[in-house]
Amino acid sequence: MSVRTTRTRLFAATTVALAALALTACEGDEGTDTGAAASSAPASSAPAGEQAKPSTGANDSNGDKGTDGANGSTGSTGSTGSDKSGGGSSGSGSSGSGSNAGSNTGDRDDAEMPGKCSASDVKITATKVSRPINHLLLTATGTGSKTCMLPPYPVARFGEAQSVPPVIEESQPHAVAGVGPGETAYAGVRLTMADGSGGEPISVGTLSIPFDDDSIAKVALPAGVHVDSKLAVTYWQTGIDHALTY
Repeated sequence: MSVRTTRTRLFAATTVALAALALTACEGDEGTDTGAAASSAPASSAPAGEQAKPSTGANDSNGDKGTDGANGSTGSTGSTGSDKSGGGSSGSGSSGSGSNAGSNTGDRDDAEMPGKCSASDVKITATKVSRPINHLLLTATGTGSKTCMLPPYPVARFGEAQSVPPVIEESQPHAVAGVGPGETAYAGVRLTMADGSGGEPISVGTLSIPFDDDSIAKVALPAGVHVDSKLAVTYWQTGIDHALTY
């Protein structure tokens, strides 16, 4: 074999080796690029089944939204929610209703309260007394079917007098007198002053006592009744002694 032939073969072998080495280097570079690309890609998302599962919220454990039913006045509070959405069941409170029995009782009490006396509800008599002197005792006896309240004092009109005698203020009782069937109340009449300070007495034979409803009781007087300018009456009393004190 010639030297030239040997060189030619050696050159060819070297070329083949270099070509193989170059091919190997290219394949390594491509692998490195592919790995880098893979590492820089974003991480894959969770499976679709897991994405559909809702996250657990703060209302899941307590079901706070279910307590709206507590607004009922006597209802129980809503129970805690049974599902993951936090929506509890609402309480079913029922509101109480007040009774109007009080107004009916008030109406009944008003109906049972004694009304004012009329002349047809009482019988009034006039009696002379020995003590104190120059005094007359008026007695009002209930003749109606229920208790009635007398006027504070008898507005007594003696004879044809144009005015009525004043009331003795010191005789005012704590409460207005009332008379039921058969019950009595009393008033005193000071006819004249014993010392003569009331002037010349005059004789009277009639007595009328009006009531608040404009009815008038006619009272028969005993014989020999005289009055002067100091004529006065007391308030109606529940006892004779109080009526004849003044």
